[in-house]
Amino acid sequence: MTDSHAVPLDAPRASAVRPGSPKAWVLAARPATLTAALSPVAVGTACAWHEGALRLGPGLAAAAGAMLLQIGANFANDVYDFEKGADTAERLGPTRAVQAGLIAPAAIRKGMALVFGLALLVGVYLTFAAGPTIVLIGLASIAAAILYTGGPYPLGYYGLGDLFVFLFFGVVAVCGTSFVHTLAWPWLALWASLPMGALSTAILVVNNLRDRETDAKVGKRTLAVRWGRRGALAEYLLLLGVAYATPVALVIAGRLGPLSLLPLASAPLGLSLYRSVAREQGRALNPLLGKTARLLLVFALLFAVGIALDAAGRAG
Repeated sequence: MTDSHAVPLDAPRASAVRPGSPKAWVLAARPATLTAALSPVAVGTACAWHEGALRLGPGLAAAAGAMLLQIGANFANDVYDFEKGADTAERLGPTRAVQAGLIAPAAIRKGMALVFGLALLVGVYLTFAAGPTIVLIGLASIAAAILYTGGPYPLGYYGLGDLFVFLFFGVVAVCGTSFVHTLAWPWLALWASLPMGALSTAILVVNNLRDRETDAKVGKRTLAVRWGRRGALAEYLLLLGVAYATPVALVIAGRLGPLSLLPLASAPLGLSLYRSVAREQGRALNPLLGKTARLLLVFALLFAVGIALDAAGRAG
């Protein structure tokens, strides 16, 4: 559900892409955003392993569902932002397929319906594997993906995007993944979801900071528009603080051992990113979107490995 231009894609220039071609659909799908979908799945799986449960089929299905939901959200953002006038010639971010004339609005709507349909099929399997709770999670996730930029009250246009990214890329994604393995709601998964939600939201903060002026012109009232540059930078720093404080808190509370502090190895990268975000403006922020996404991935992998090693140590 992260904004589809929140992670830049090293795609060919729009002029080099034939309208309606597979390259145009890849550009609209934005594969680089999939790190934000898979990172919480990795952490949720590690939490399940820590609880002594690991189910290969449901775990792989959870990963597939997360990717399909992200691609569907990207398609939705592409068409709805275009129709609401948010994507104009003044756009600072990477190319949008609909705005660039590479995919027709009607076509991308069909693509969105197909991808969400495939996500529902994955959900049917998970419902048989993990129970009807998955139905609620899946339908809520699809609704949030569409309502982020679509519908009469698009969440991203009223400053609610940050909250919903935090919830769905953090709490829902990590706890939902853990649930399909364990069929329970372990507290560890809830706590471990906080860094995933925080760093996913940090990607969005950079995106909204970059687009603050153009968003204001079209009435898109993101938190960066409402709070200004200083407020957005403070939010970014706070989100980094939440991410790095969580493993420390879990160790202090005795819920995890010292090996779960592995994510702290990425702290210098986080501080460097904050300094760069505070220094740059406009298009210069585009590379920092990708770097923040890589920070999320590195943190998630280190956290997942740390949790898994702690589980192995306790079992031994």
